[in-house]
Amino acid sequence: MEDIEDLLVGSGGAPPGFRLPLNAVGVNPRKKNTAKPSKISTMNDPPKIPGTQTIYVKTFGFSHNRQSDSEYMAGQLSAFGYALSDNPEEGDLWLINTCTVKNPSQSAMNTLITKGKSAKKLLVVAGCVPQGSRDLKELEGVSIVGVQQIDRVVEVVEETLKGHEVRLLNRKTLPALDLPKVRKNKFVEILPINVGCLGACTYCKTKHARGHLGSYTVDSLVERVKTVVADGVKEIWLSSEDTGAYGRDIGVNLPILLNAIVAELPPDGSTMLRIGMTNPPFILKHLKEIAAVLRHPCVYSFLHVPVQSGSDAVLTAMNREYTVSEFRAVVDTLTELVPGMQIATDIICGFPGETDEDFAQTVKLIKEYKFPQVHISQFYPRPGTPAARMKKVPSTIVKNWSRELTSVFEAFTPYNGMEDRVERIWITEIATDGIHLVGHTKGYVQVLIIAPESILGSSAMVKITSVGRWSVFGEVIETLTQVNVKMAPENVATQEKLPPCSDKYESCACSKESEPCSCGLDICGGQIRSEEYAVSKNDSLMENRGSKNPIHWLLRKRKNHEHKKVENHIAMGLKNKQEWALGGWGIIDRALLVGIFVSLLMIVAAIMHLEFRTLPSK
Repeated sequence: MEDIEDLLVGSGGAPPGFRLPLNAVGVNPRKKNTAKPSKISTMNDPPKIPGTQTIYVKTFGFSHNRQSDSEYMAGQLSAFGYALSDNPEEGDLWLINTCTVKNPSQSAMNTLITKGKSAKKLLVVAGCVPQGSRDLKELEGVSIVGVQQIDRVVEVVEETLKGHEVRLLNRKTLPALDLPKVRKNKFVEILPINVGCLGACTYCKTKHARGHLGSYTVDSLVERVKTVVADGVKEIWLSSEDTGAYGRDIGVNLPILLNAIVAELPPDGSTMLRIGMTNPPFILKHLKEIAAVLRHPCVYSFLHVPVQSGSDAVLTAMNREYTVSEFRAVVDTLTELVPGMQIATDIICGFPGETDEDFAQTVKLIKEYKFPQVHISQFYPRPGTPAARMKKVPSTIVKNWSRELTSVFEAFTPYNGMEDRVERIWITEIATDGIHLVGHTKGYVQVLIIAPESILGSSAMVKITSVGRWSVFGEVIETLTQVNVKMAPENVATQEKLPPCSDKYESCACSKESEPCSCGLDICGGQIRSEEYAVSKNDSLMENRGSKNPIHWLLRKRKNHEHKKVENHIAMGLKNKQEWALGGWGIIDRALLVGIFVSLLMIVAAIMHLEFRTLPSK
């Protein structure tokens, strides 16, 4: 079927999110399958009341833009009465939002579409895949919504429920920012600042789908920030295909936007800003201005800057429009100007034409900077891109390079030295183990704590008790109210090392230096948790006496072992306490159990011995 463009009644159309009559949306009735009876509703079936059905929403890919689009679509459907479900079996219709950046995401989408068709589910596919690859065989017979048509998802869903196949792909204006929204995390607002990009990377299909750069105005974004702060959002993530390119199409730039947004954030630091991914070319001329924003108490000192390769030859083949030395300039400048700055990056292994020498340069770059986060992926040819026509590197070599680079990266220990530090964290989510809460320092280091869920959405002072490879563990000293947090942000932002016991939050021999993080969470309101602070002091005493008391030493080793085990489980994405508990008896646990059992036997034997000695002689 050819793409069906928007057919608006009259000249004005309808406001975003409002239903249009049937003849206002391009539709085709579904064709009945004459070979097999179909359970899919058609125009001849009794009509269902719109808004009474259940919609299963599934998002593929990790792009924040994709997540934001799903939240907007879910919000509009919910506002019109549709129930939302995470269970595909409950859904009368499946809304699948897709990503075209990586092949695994599209493969997973194809599998789900096939499963949905087999289950006779009505399907609507949104996002980059239908926009950039509208002729895919998997998309035959399903409705599709383009990346700039998400404000009309209600119309598409309603027509699909009536048995029509709908395709809305073309639009010249950006969707409104004030549409209804159902956030996956009520404390986190993912705010798109622009769509599309200015790049032309030879391996990427995102531009095919999301088009040329289109930026929202500064005023519209600032108004959205005011709204979500008033709604109680504690973390704002700016999302974009390339944050650094913001505003080049409307005569402004990223620093202008960032300063305007920061001016609207609460001065007590209760709501934090996280700047999204930015490629090197467009921030080179703004590094000092961006560094000044990253130093602000209400902005995470964290930035995702993809390098993709440590070889200029490979970057040229990728058409990345920067050199390795320019990437180094970005990292070095921000690291120098922003105390505690954390930078994450991306690497593609096995780009067509890459040689052993090219890969060695990538390994050298990663080893030199020891980035706390490196997203490593193998090259996947995207149909229709220039790179798909280039000569591929043998898959065995690509896999070996990927394993080698992963091994190098995983050998880093970025959080060593954080033990006993006191940090302010922002808490906005529950860990996948179902036990810990997740907070982030100003440098966006992930901190796992055990605390009541009532402190979600607030910030707290925590003492770091142990560190792992991917995160650190902490104990809450004090949750911060909006009255007393005003003193904290400035101290956290400067990240200066202080002498031992320099303030009331620190125990001896700890510094206030910030560390990098990758996800931000927020908390506010609470009381001093003196009993937890006392526990941390007792832990210090246990450390000092460990060499003298083997039981204390054993308990401490068990605690460290459990922390590492928890971190590994969380990294694997376990969903609940039951999963985490499986296989929980390690060597130290068994040693403790055996020790307790032997001690009990000895006590029983001693009691019996005393009983026999005291028995009267006959």
